[in-house]
Amino acid sequence: MKEFELKYGCNPNQKPAKIFMADGSELPVEILGGRPGYINFLDAFNSYQLVRELKEQLHTTAAASFKHVSPTSAALAIPMSKELKKAVFADDIEGIDDSPLATAYARARGTDRMSSFGDWIALSDTCDVTTAKIIRREVSDGVIAPGFTPEALEILHRKKNGNYPIIRIEEGYTPDPVEMKQVYGVTFSQIRNNFVINADLLKNIVTKNKDLPEFAVRDMIVALLTLKYTQSNSVCFAEDGQAIGVGAGQQSRIHCTRLAGGKADNWHLRQTEKVLDLPFKEGLGRPDRDNAIDVYLSDDYDDVIGDDVWEKTFTRKPEPFTKEEKRAYLNSLDKTTCGSDAFFPFEDNIVRARRSGAKYVAEPGGSVRDKQVTEKADEYGMVMAFTGMRLFHH
Repeated sequence: MKEFELKYGCNPNQKPAKIFMADGSELPVEILGGRPGYINFLDAFNSYQLVRELKEQLHTTAAASFKHVSPTSAALAIPMSKELKKAVFADDIEGIDDSPLATAYARARGTDRMSSFGDWIALSDTCDVTTAKIIRREVSDGVIAPGFTPEALEILHRKKNGNYPIIRIEEGYTPDPVEMKQVYGVTFSQIRNNFVINADLLKNIVTKNKDLPEFAVRDMIVALLTLKYTQSNSVCFAEDGQAIGVGAGQQSRIHCTRLAGGKADNWHLRQTEKVLDLPFKEGLGRPDRDNAIDVYLSDDYDDVIGDDVWEKTFTRKPEPFTKEEKRAYLNSLDKTTCGSDAFFPFEDNIVRARRSGAKYVAEPGGSVRDKQVTEKADEYGMVMAFTGMRLFHH
């Protein structure tokens, strides 16, 4: 297939639209189901690069959940605790412990379920039956992977009345080193960002505390690779082999940090006993439970547990999760990593990152205030590495 005609471009008025190879060669993809659109392909190609690099650098199966060309999360296939399984609504998936790919996607999908609703899915490995079963029951826009087992493909073909977009990409595909795009009739050309993110990038530790354990190195790589394919400005929190909070496309870096930190807080708080034991009514759908948890953890919790509304969602009225209780729990955390795609210009980013449990920080450095930022990290006993490399993505 040398070109694929799209229904339209970014918006319905932008047509005709298609994808093709500039040199006239065959496309590196095969459409196995549905009719992926313009934004679908943008998500597909960006997300697949992320999971492929995660697997290459960390030698572990990976999955990503994308929305509008930024990841809601990316995750490695690390076994989940029973609390995490319940928090990501995967505790009822038969055989999930035997499927690394299903574990990775359940983590990625479950990190920020409000944002993942209607996501694009990227898988580093051949899609198996267990993963396909998770995909089939969740609301998503499509999936890209290097392969699909016949049984998994049969399951996915039953989604969206047979119109679910499924893309198989050539596993060994290597793109041209030069990439081009047009904006307002002007052609842009640049070398692809082939910068390798690995442990060697983290050797310049600038804080007094230089104790960087292996799990933090892994999570720094997860955070930085996630940022490499996130619309800038961006900040990513990572823990336990997955991105747990992504703040994408913000003009102010502190706003990135606050956004990502708030999502990381929700990921942590979803695993607390108070949230896991919420008495949802039988038959309440996953999206409704997601929304209820999101509101319950916010300052507007009365919108779901108020005297006039709680019976719509719960079998009994839950107790509030007070600010004091949440803060006490979050203050106990110290295994989270925070990564930034460019330097932190002010120490307020460090203060906010620490409030979300960050003990390990990876950022390029190069600010005129590096000294103040480092001193603030030292106050908290944090470990900070300057990578020397910016990771802007647009």
